[in-house]
Amino acid sequence: MAVAVVKSRALNGMDAPEVVVEAHLANGLPAFTLVGLPETEVKEARDRVRAAIQNARYEFPARRITVNLAPADLPKESGRFDLPIALAILAASGQIPADKFKHAEFAGELALTGELRPVRGALAMALATRKADRLLVLPAASAGEAALASGVETRGATSLLEVCAWLAGQGSLLEPESDPTPAAPAYPDFADVKGQAATKRALEVAAAGNHSVLMAGPPGTGKSMLAARFPGILPAMSEDEALEAAAVQSLNGGFRFEHWKRRPFRAPHHTASAVALVGGGGNPRPGEISLAHHGVLFLDELPEFSRQVLEVLREPLETGRITISRAARQADFPARFQLVAAMNPCPCGYLGHPTQACRDTPDQISRYRGRISGPLLDRIDIQISVPALTQDELMQAGAGEASAAIRTRVQAARERQMARQGKPNAALGTQEIDHHCTLDAASEALLKQAIVRLNLSARAYHRVLKLARSVADLAGCDTISTTHLAEAIQYRRQAT
Repeated sequence: MAVAVVKSRALNGMDAPEVVVEAHLANGLPAFTLVGLPETEVKEARDRVRAAIQNARYEFPARRITVNLAPADLPKESGRFDLPIALAILAASGQIPADKFKHAEFAGELALTGELRPVRGALAMALATRKADRLLVLPAASAGEAALASGVETRGATSLLEVCAWLAGQGSLLEPESDPTPAAPAYPDFADVKGQAATKRALEVAAAGNHSVLMAGPPGTGKSMLAARFPGILPAMSEDEALEAAAVQSLNGGFRFEHWKRRPFRAPHHTASAVALVGGGGNPRPGEISLAHHGVLFLDELPEFSRQVLEVLREPLETGRITISRAARQADFPARFQLVAAMNPCPCGYLGHPTQACRDTPDQISRYRGRISGPLLDRIDIQISVPALTQDELMQAGAGEASAAIRTRVQAARERQMARQGKPNAALGTQEIDHHCTLDAASEALLKQAIVRLNLSARAYHRVLKLARSVADLAGCDTISTTHLAEAIQYRRQAT
């Protein structure tokens, strides 16, 4: 035949829209034209495809070849279209049969030798292919990742020749394992941290209700150490959570099987730009907040981040999503992360230290704290001070509680929340707060005093109630008592 049609997938945020690859062979001087809004790496497929076909011992047609990538208004990027382009050319020239093309989709980057290299976004493509009810053929290195999506038939190949042999009925393709059983995630242990019992308790409450945390304290008090161990006390990931997190990481080519069901932990440097944090680019890619989806985003030295960078966190902290808008396209990424931030109380770090004197003036301290806006602070549920360790605490051997024991309590509290309302306490809406966070007369009087003395905003008022609900869940109580509310209120006393 002179025309052949092969189906593939592009990437647009978390979506993988269908792309139809059409190859037409006509008489005339030999030429190879690619149309359909291809970007540079797609245009370069002409040379990769030519070399791969020849090295696979097929004949590259000496004719006028036109390859169209439809729809024409969808930008096409990366080398994922190499394999479908090569197959379309071979089918159009009659060198391979095309009867399986209707029920399958293909994606893969070709080496000059004809071998297949992995592609980004295999999991997103698999989820889209499942809706279309087709077979998905990918490079062997990407097929296992795509097989994590249940309900889609996936095949892996190592070379163009292997795919052509399968299409001709002369061989079979690898069927990847769809149920990986990696070892249990290994996290750093809380038992390594000396002292800081109050901070550990606050982090336990944060883990139970999925609350954000800001830790303020002098250098060397263990803030970064505690943050690195925080994922180890979070509840185990469900299948849906693991699949969502893996799909986002796959868009950047960062998914690894050994990280399956491991809570993401992202810790960008304070020189990171706003685009690096929330995502962006000509072809929008996920940023750090999306790569931390269902995990932890740790921002160390919070005031050192640019004010503009910090302000972009305000909307995702509320909605759990980020929308990247460009003139020609728009991309949606999930961003339901748990924020853990750390900072010093002043520029030199020793304000309030029992033995070290602070060298900063009140004006310097005020400017330093002013780098974090009030609206952003208002969105951080727990704000605590991390004191310097005493000599006795520092010298004694670490005898803290292990992460496994804390995680057991956190898991039980989270299960109570899911059974009661189907979501963590931090995600409760206003009406849900009124229904699930009711107070008795004594608790209402205490909260009224806190609103006046701490000048709590309406958002802070609701967050105190959600915190109190998490404290009560850890205690296994159905109702919020004054003890639970008092603990929640102390976490809203700004550490800065």
